[in-house]
Amino acid sequence: MTAIVLVSGGMDSCVSAAIAAAENEELALLHISYGQRTEARERRAFNEIADHYGITNRLDASIEYLAKIGGSSLTDSDIAVTDADLDSKEIPTSYVPFRNANMLAIATSWAEVIGATSIYIGAVAEDSSGYPDCRPEFYEAFQKTIDAGTKPDTRIEIRTPIIHLSKAEIVKKGIELNAPLHLTWSCYRSEDLACGTCDSCALRLRGFEQAGVRDPIEYRG
Repeated sequence: MTAIVLVSGGMDSCVSAAIAAAENEELALLHISYGQRTEARERRAFNEIADHYGITNRLDASIEYLAKIGGSSLTDSDIAVTDADLDSKEIPTSYVPFRNANMLAIATSWAEVIGATSIYIGAVAEDSSGYPDCRPEFYEAFQKTIDAGTKPDTRIEIRTPIIHLSKAEIVKKGIELNAPLHLTWSCYRSEDLACGTCDSCALRLRGFEQAGVRDPIEYRG
């Protein structure tokens, strides 16, 4: 039984990979770049996580057309990556329009070719930045798309094992499963030391603080 895991290099996808490793016989890891600011650092994290689990079946793909489309501070240098406001109900500038649908489409194509029966993605709904493509209803809808758009004998299930967890719960789950959190990268701005102030850094730091655990990566200041 083979599962594909979408691994960005961040903490959520790393913990999802750890869960998938415990639930499946074989893993295939998929990393997708999209012209983001920290593309090289995230790819390094992906490869180090794959090495940690001894996964040789890995695919490093690119959908850089999302950077050409723009509309996100992660892909457009003219749009500033804003400091986090964890109380805001607005969708932040870091949202990449419909990114996860593009990624799931690639994962589905690969799954159908290699005979994978599931696709794991580390989406988080409750304790996230409010991205619309991280909501459970999005994945329920995309599951119907997979069912309708693949061969009649194809069976591929989208799995979102941490979608209802808070960041603190994700940290605890990662520690429980010995996930290599020290290899992960979450910062939207920097590729050397994490900034600590973007949405992703702020959510991560709050998660570690609430879990009562020290974050193993280094931050500026």
